[in-house]
Amino acid sequence: MKLLLTSGGVTNPSIHSALVRLLRKPISECHALCVPTAQWGHPLCGPGSVRGFVAAEAGSRHLSGLGWASLGVLELTALPSIGPQRWVPWVREADVLLVDGGDATYLCHWLRESGLAGLLPSLPDTVWVGVSAGSMVLTPRIGTYFVEWPSAPDDRTLGVVDFSIFPHLDAFPTNTLAHAEEWAAGLGVPAYAIDEQTAIEVDGGSVEVVSEGRWRKFGS
Repeated sequence: MKLLLTSGGVTNPSIHSALVRLLRKPISECHALCVPTAQWGHPLCGPGSVRGFVAAEAGSRHLSGLGWASLGVLELTALPSIGPQRWVPWVREADVLLVDGGDATYLCHWLRESGLAGLLPSLPDTVWVGVSAGSMVLTPRIGTYFVEWPSAPDDRTLGVVDFSIFPHLDAFPTNTLAHAEEWAAGLGVPAYAIDEQTAIEVDGGSVEVVSEGRWRKFGS
């Protein structure tokens, strides 16, 4: 897949341009599926925040509220009970998956359980836009620092990319560069700390940081 891995969404013109570049057509012509599943695994999220995301309310203007041709909802926890014959066509028809934040280990669990993780390699033209946990879930590890789901066996995630992501740099008192450096030291993989004005664009073998803010890479 083509990936746009963000901390806070499409927050500035540089990230917007990267998204259009990956989509290869205007956002207004693209059909999107919202994936809110990660929110259910995080103690700070719930019905209200999920509603805001899928309804493209003001708080989601940088993701679901970008002006898509259409918005649908793909709730991963429902997919095993309805079967791939129903949901796989929905995914294949979408131009973009908008994967919101929450807990990355919970999202990882349901990506595997639903079967969507196994489908991803067959979607070369689909764009994955992640916010926070929606980006982190594609990395090899998120670090125990970010695990909020009590049933998570460990901090491992899908490993679609070979680097880890520390989101929300400077957005919270506990997300300073010093915290990011300590986090990265225990991972054993390259890592990026990114703020709300930064994204990582992955297209084929190319990895590019797109930023109008602050970021730092750790490791080779």
